[in-house]
Amino acid sequence: MTLTAPPRRITAGDDELRAHLAEADVPALLIAIAHLTGDFSLLRTDYADTGWLFRPQGGLPTARQEQVRERALAALARYRDQGCPPVPPPDESALARVAEWALGPGGAEFAPLLAEEVVGAGDDPKVPGWHVEDVAPDRELRVGVIGAGMSGLLAAHRLTQAGVPVTVFEKNPEVGGTWWENTYPGCRVDVPSHLYGYSFAAKSDWPDYFCAQDELLAYFRDFAKEFGLRDRVRFDTEVRAAAWDEDSATWRLTLDTPDGPDTAEVEVLVSAVGQLNRPSLPDIPGRDDFTGPAFHSARWDHSVDLAGKRVGVIGTGASAFQIVPAIADEVAELTVFQRTPAWLRPTPHYRSPVPVGLRWLFEHVPYYLAWYRFWLFAPGLRGVLEAWVVDPDYPPTERAVSRLNEEMRGALADAMDAQLADAPWLRPHVVPDYPVGAKRVLRDDGAWLATLKRPDVHLVTDAIERITPTGVRTDGGGDHPLDVVVYATGFAASGFLAPMRVTGRDGVDLHEAWDGDARAYLGMTVPGFPNLFCLYGPNTNLSGQGGSIFYFSECAVGYLLDAVRLLLTGGHRALSVRRAAHDDHNAWVDAANRERAWGFSSVRTWAVDRARGRSAQNWPFSALEYWRRTRAVHPADYELG
Repeated sequence: MTLTAPPRRITAGDDELRAHLAEADVPALLIAIAHLTGDFSLLRTDYADTGWLFRPQGGLPTARQEQVRERALAALARYRDQGCPPVPPPDESALARVAEWALGPGGAEFAPLLAEEVVGAGDDPKVPGWHVEDVAPDRELRVGVIGAGMSGLLAAHRLTQAGVPVTVFEKNPEVGGTWWENTYPGCRVDVPSHLYGYSFAAKSDWPDYFCAQDELLAYFRDFAKEFGLRDRVRFDTEVRAAAWDEDSATWRLTLDTPDGPDTAEVEVLVSAVGQLNRPSLPDIPGRDDFTGPAFHSARWDHSVDLAGKRVGVIGTGASAFQIVPAIADEVAELTVFQRTPAWLRPTPHYRSPVPVGLRWLFEHVPYYLAWYRFWLFAPGLRGVLEAWVVDPDYPPTERAVSRLNEEMRGALADAMDAQLADAPWLRPHVVPDYPVGAKRVLRDDGAWLATLKRPDVHLVTDAIERITPTGVRTDGGGDHPLDVVVYATGFAASGFLAPMRVTGRDGVDLHEAWDGDARAYLGMTVPGFPNLFCLYGPNTNLSGQGGSIFYFSECAVGYLLDAVRLLLTGGHRALSVRRAAHDDHNAWVDAANRERAWGFSSVRTWAVDRARGRSAQNWPFSALEYWRRTRAVHPADYELG
């Protein structure tokens, strides 16, 4: 399906409409009908309720759901009979009213943000408002983008819209980034599919609520094809080094290509390699001694037949959470080695297909998909992050950091207890003893705990002493014989831009300057490294703000485009963030991170370096705050030359 296809004309009769509406997400439907009819009095305050953003169908009673469906039937029938005329986008007043209704008092402050997010098919309010032919027709400015994943493709698209020459260097033979590299069994997204996409290229026909890897990879392939980006990508080309040349004001790149070493020069360099692209293998003694197949989840060896094998999975994070249930029926015996359990968020439809009726509504009802995306986004705009904030008067403990955090803990623990009624022995090992939000909360449809209950699945919580030639030995001398070892041990998240060598002004090496503690202004720019921009860089990881990394990438790419515009219109050769602006920003971020559940707790997590006492990954503020700060470049924050 074309990603930007307009709504299809409604020809269905009333009975068919009623059948489709029976599968609707009602709160989003109500907003769409208010928008369609212009009657925002439909958004009754007695429909809203505390915590309703977190409950299926908003927690609306069945009778009220039916009222909404009947109103929608009447409105859609009229719209059909009128010939399905175009529906204008919601104006600022409508957006403010919806936000106030959905998010509560003060919600209207989100209206300007929503004007860019709630868009119809084919609309794109984020198109650059300038073109190189208008602002600097005689200026040569080339941009190099490293990585053809989510952020890299977006940067290439926006730069192309502005007429700026861009080349994307991709080490893999295909676009997609993490969704090309991760092909392990059970691999799927844990952000709702309909929220996991560019705001201006929302896909209406996702087959599942949380789609599998192949569907996600297909989305990026379709996006690259539809927007003509493949010709801008140099595939199988890895950037080994990047060095700033002050005299020419260019970045000189050292490349590995299918034809051997090569070089390239660009005036602006954009790193779109992300945070989670280099597998991390644990430093366990004897790791190289194992004689059977052993591989990382992100480098899954599909030549290994797991049937009838004794398989060990080391790690119980997001990847293991998907792998273990997916392979349990195939293997003879499965041993799961856990360091720290995860909090589980009840998501019964995690592996469920999207009903046919709901897909029909997405494809036919104007703006229904956009409002559904908003409804999925809303809890992160207001509700989730607030529960991670440390309340010093509570007082915070390793159990909970606030009253809200304690309430969330109780709800999640109750949901897990309900699944453990027939396996009370498992509870002490799987219910966390740290605050909710201190580590990543995982989506749960019951498959994880059901798998751990199986007689042929063994959960091991003793620390691993070493890997042996035939398996794993844990503390106390416990030997676990294995035929295959899978390392579901995450990524080198703090190694931003690794293994590239990046050299800035005066020969300063970026990795030596960071010394394992990456920092950047707004996650993008670093003092002494002119015209270098990081996308999904330090401290831009989602941590309760809702949405997906697509949202943060769109904010960052908008900022990148404004920086390129500033270089062009001002006749500047180089733009470098001032040390004071950079340091003040990072002090502000660090202080807030210490006041979040992940910063307060001592539990081990990839997002916090406990030895240094800071997070180089997480953004501790709201999604709205990042949007505000990336609206435009403030020249005073930069040295321009």
